[in-house]
Amino acid sequence: MKKEDCFYLGKIVKKYSFKGEVLAKLDTDQPELYEHLDAIFLELRNNLVPFFVEHSQLHKSELLRLKFEDVDTEADADAIMKSGLYLPLDLLPKLEGNKFYFHEVIGFSVEDINYGNVGVITAINDSTAQSLFEIDRNGTEVLIPMNDEFIINVDRDNKKIVVETPEGLIDLYL
Repeated sequence: MKKEDCFYLGKIVKKYSFKGEVLAKLDTDQPELYEHLDAIFLELRNNLVPFFVEHSQLHKSELLRLKFEDVDTEADADAIMKSGLYLPLDLLPKLEGNKFYFHEVIGFSVEDINYGNVGVITAINDSTAQSLFEIDRNGTEVLIPMNDEFIINVDRDNKKIVVETPEGLIDLYL
């Protein structure tokens, strides 16, 4: 399984018991959707390795307690500590309306109601306090905050996002 065919679910953050159980911090608003997994991919030395789940349950609402097959000791758990957790993209719940996954909109065109065509989304920058669309406009990078109030429509069929940005925001980049 390749990383680009998967989505990042979370990360193993600490050991839970001396029997190899671990706690994972999930990167999702709906952790209950991932409570009963059969298998999951762990990122070990830049490779995705499948692990089968013996049992799992939510722990203090934002953590998932996991027990993997063949991870039976503290030493086994230490070996997978801090590993990223991944699942195939087809396991993502479908989103509708103006909600979207970051990977889903890469390559979408962006059109501003007042400005017109802005460009094509090349990436999402989520390392700042406010996530940003990184848009290529004929070689010039335009950054637009991913603010619910700016996003008017997500048109999956035509791969287009319609936004209404504050006056002058796009002009700052051009």
